[in-house]
Amino acid sequence: MVEVNAIIHEKHFVTHLNTATNSLTADEPLANGGTGEGFAPEQLLAASLASCTTITLRMYADRKGFKVDQITVNVTMQRDKDHNITNIERKITITGDATQEEKERMLNIANNCPVHKILSNQIIIDTQL
Repeated sequence: MVEVNAIIHEKHFVTHLNTATNSLTADEPLANGGTGEGFAPEQLLAASLASCTTITLRMYADRKGFKVDQITVNVTMQRDKDHNITNIERKITITGDATQEEKERMLNIANNCPVHKILSNQIIIDTQL
């Protein structure tokens, strides 16, 4: 189970996010009335996919002994509010001496990262007060 606590005080819209071992700040950009002191919530969602993908690929490359120096994942997310559709584009760059075949295998593995699986399947949110 994953647990994150979010706390907001009176400073618009600075939110302190905490787990048992880490903390992070979320906020809205200045253009949305925030202070720009942290990631916007949508950026956190995109960052979750990007970081999960890089970690999954690094683990796979290391386990298989692929000669990979760096893995970069760029995630862009755009919402179509009128049609209630979110488009996520994920671009992966792999540098090092990995072969094209190894890179293709890693591309397939990217879809196995846990956050990709979460976002690709039904999500049920139970909200309580």
